[in-house]
Amino acid sequence: MADEDNVGGIEQFESPARRWLTVYLPLAVFVFVLLFPFYWMAITAVKPDNQLTDYKNYSPFWVVGPTLDHMRYLLFETTYPRWMLNTVIVSVASTAISLVASVLAAYAIERLRFRGSRVTGLMIFLAYLVPPSILFIPLAFIVFQVGIFDTRLALILTYPTFLIPFCTWLLMGYFRSIPYELEESALVDGASRWQILTKVVLPLAVPGLISAGIFAFTLSWNEFIYALTFISSSENKTVPVGVLTELVRGDIYEWGALMSGALLGSLPVVILYSFFVDYYVSSMTGAVKE
Repeated sequence: MADEDNVGGIEQFESPARRWLTVYLPLAVFVFVLLFPFYWMAITAVKPDNQLTDYKNYSPFWVVGPTLDHMRYLLFETTYPRWMLNTVIVSVASTAISLVASVLAAYAIERLRFRGSRVTGLMIFLAYLVPPSILFIPLAFIVFQVGIFDTRLALILTYPTFLIPFCTWLLMGYFRSIPYELEESALVDGASRWQILTKVVLPLAVPGLISAGIFAFTLSWNEFIYALTFISSSENKTVPVGVLTELVRGDIYEWGALMSGALLGSLPVVILYSFFVDYYVSSMTGAVKE
């Protein structure tokens, strides 16, 4: 009788009504809140100008007679393609620099075991907590003194200041999960530290590298403060700064072009993120277990 009561209790807990209330309904609310800004951005990008503010005759949540005029204006009458190219170059270069520096720093802190390594790792992470709004003032002085103001190099060299600390901290945790016995075996076989890093540790740390790369690329793609401070000419701006500064003239907001620029600027990140998430999940199945 007791077993039957327990089974009935479990079945009641797993009932469809309770599942809808505790799982599907919160998930639906979360998905709606997450995707609604993208939906609003997409319909605004293809709305004719007369529908953007005429809510009396047109629904704000739907579009009648979509147009590509905003896209055409953005791509052929502004320097948006150049902004996109600048963003890609800066994001890829700064991500590559940050990953290389973070791998070397994280491996040295976790595996070489020198005195003060833990304190060094903590200080590196604390450096990430420093707000960029404080750092950009001394960095601006350095950028001017070096002579790279208003160039993509200014962003490529300054973005790692906030990318390297977090990537290093993230990779430290992942390197810590790799058994040290593998490195000891490689050392016994005569491998050097560089060979151990490139042929033993990095192949096993692919999920961690992908996580750090996704973080670094996304953050550098969307960065605004440094790009606004260190870049002044229109042809050298990145997408976040160019869309805001070039498509807003005083109190005139070109909403169609603004939303088109935001939509096109978010698509590469979404596509790359989706691809690497699949690779990340598949890599986790082959992770090393102690």
